[in-house]
Formats: sequence, C-alpha cells, structure tokens
Amino acid sequence: MTRQESAPIALPRPFVKWVGGKSRVVPTLLRTAPRRFGRYHEPFVGGGAFFWALHNQDRLHQGATLTDVNLRLVRTWRAVQGPVDRLIDRLAQLSAAHDKEHYYEVRSWDVDAFEDDVDVAAWFIYLNKTGFNGLYRVNSKNGFNVPMGRYSNPRVCDPVTLRACHDALQGVELRHGGFDDVAEQAERGDLVYFDPPYVPLTKTASFTAYSKGGFGPDQQERLAVVAQKLKDRGVHVILSNHDTPVVRGLYSPRGFKRRTIQVSRPVSAAAGKRGKVNEVVFWSPRKR
Repeated sequence: MTRQESAPIALPRPFVKWVGGKSRVVPTLLRTAPRRFGRYHEPFVGGGAFFWALHNQDRLHQGATLTDVNLRLVRTWRAVQGPVDRLIDRLAQLSAAHDKEHYYEVRSWDVDAFEDDVDVAAWFIYLNKTGFNGLYRVNSKNGFNVPMGRYSNPRVCDPVTLRACHDALQGVELRHGGFDDVAEQAERGDLVYFDPPYVPLTKTASFTAYSKGGFGPDQQERLAVVAQKLKDRGVHVILSNHDTPVVRGLYSPRGFKRRTIQVSRPVSAAAGKRGKVNEVVFWSPRKR
C-alpha cells in the first residue's frame, strides 16, 4: 500500500504541547479574525493552534509566514515541513528507549551543535512530550532545564499528525526572528496574530524564560508599539494575553477593541491543580 492508501486521514494540529497554547481560545480568535485578509503572520508561533485552525477552515488564501525567536523551535517546524518520515523514525527510536536515565541523557545533549534539523526536532519533540507539563524553559546559558514529567505512556511519536502537518506546511515561510520583523513584512490587509509570553498574574507565576533573554515589561511595551503601528497602517492585528490592568493599559488606549474570556489554566506548579483565569483578546477595529 502507498502512504496515501494506508494512512488515516487527519487534520493538522499542534505537534508540540505549549504552555499557554491557544486551543481553548481559538473559537474566539476565529470569530475576531476578518472574513478576508491577505497574508497571515504569526511572530510567536509556539504550537501554532490558531494557524492550524485557519488552515483547516481554508482561510489562508494568500499564504502564511510563521516566526519565532526560539531557533530550536523553528528548526523543529522546518523538520516537520521537510523530511518528516526521517523525523518519525528518529522519534520512534527515542520513544522506544524512554526512561528516566534516557530522558536526562537526551536533555544534556548539545542540541545547538546538531547540523541536521531532524536531530534538533527529535530532541525537541521528545523532551516536549516527556518533560514536566510540556514546559519549555531555559537557564541563562540557554540550557533546557525542565525535569521529567510523570507520564505512564507518553505519546512521543504521532505519525498521522506529523504527516498531516507536513502536508499543510508546504509553501509556508518559516522564519527565525523577533516580533519586530513583522513590522517590515506585513502589508495593508494582512492579518497578524501576536501571542507573546503572557504578563504574569502573580510574581511567582511567570514562565517567560522561554528564550535566553526572557520577555519582560520592556518587551511587552515594545510589542504594543509595534501592534499600534501595524494597526495604523491598515494591517489587521489580533493579540491575546492575560487580562490584567497592565495589559489593558498597553492596548486599550491605543484604540484596540477587546473581549475577555475565561479559560482553564494551571494555577500552580502542580500539574493537577487547574482553575479558570481571565484572558483578553484585542483586535484592531475594522474599517468601514
């Protein structure tokens, strides 16, 4: 049988778990997005939940550019876009060897020395699926330092999803860079979705050590300035964050509309302790 004859049909969806992933927010994002827009840009791509949703509704008629400052993540997306069957084989090997000793051995690898994107992607996805809560966190030396999660049978390799994502990513531009780059790329009528590391709800709740430099108040302010510049020149802008006075103060005075929604999120370091938190979606008003 050929791959097309034997493989189950599946819609693409996030192939990595992501803290703050947008699966529960996607319905609101879809209602907020304009019916028609030019190219789609997502500068904090993460797991890409909104991108996949737009793709599955056949709304990406002018293509998409997906960007992230995390080079390891971008290389993982590139491996899925490219030699996905090699990646599947590599993940199957890592999955078969999984135990505590193997996890910490893989975590210690000097992944940035790998020349092959497949090796980087296998490292990234394996640790993402077996590490605590799907968390991606690095120290000041860019070393991944998340402990192993407590999973009885983690699904490291999902060939059906990976192949569906591979097919959907053909023709998509994948870029390594900061959110500032979109200010030069996006044109009038394009759609930009910003999903930055969230403003923490408490002083101990921040998981912004997603990249070596972190993402603090100065970066949040700079992002708001970029979002306003895009809005003012006719780019459709959508942004999500925690609903806090700080966040409202960044976007409401700049002319963005907003909608608050409740979503389930971990409310402590314990994976089993979950609760409802308020998130806010901002978007640029539509021109009549």
